[in-house]
Amino acid sequence: MKAVYKNIHQEIINSCKLGEGTAQLQLYKLYYKAMFNTSMRIVNDQMEAEDIMQESFLKAFQKIATYKGDATFGSWLKRIVINNSIDSIKKKDVLSFSEEITEGIMKTPEEPEYSHDHVFNARKIQQGIEQLPHGYRVIVSLYLLEGYDHEEISQILNITSSTSRSQYNRGKNKLKELLTD
Repeated sequence: MKAVYKNIHQEIINSCKLGEGTAQLQLYKLYYKAMFNTSMRIVNDQMEAEDIMQESFLKAFQKIATYKGDATFGSWLKRIVINNSIDSIKKKDVLSFSEEITEGIMKTPEEPEYSHDHVFNARKIQQGIEQLPHGYRVIVSLYLLEGYDHEEISQILNITSSTSRSQYNRGKNKLKELLTD
């Protein structure tokens, strides 16, 4: 099967598939900051994000033979990091959804009208996201920062896409409250 994506680091990836430690170190240096930031946005704990990032790289190197090139290497690795981050939260029983939402009874609320007078800088938005409850923060991060759509989020979190939309809207509204206070 021919790879769809041409990875600019394909030679390093091929060397990793052969088990070469120097290539693994090179790949780690290329991606560790982005993968740490991805995990940090989800778990909101620096030490935990560091551990998750390390475990994700170990898992990636163990399973690198399964990487077929049908997505960029970075997106393949990011998926591992996101799944490990979410698993970490689930283990702590922090990621919970109300019974009403989990059952998919709630409809996605209509988008309320907001004044566009508020301009926020990126740091303030990030601080606001960090203050969100875990369930909201995960979905808001996956949707806004990682670029996943609600269908993908529903598969990652094993929830319905309507639950993802509802939690996203609630998280977004809570974030707006935090930013306007």
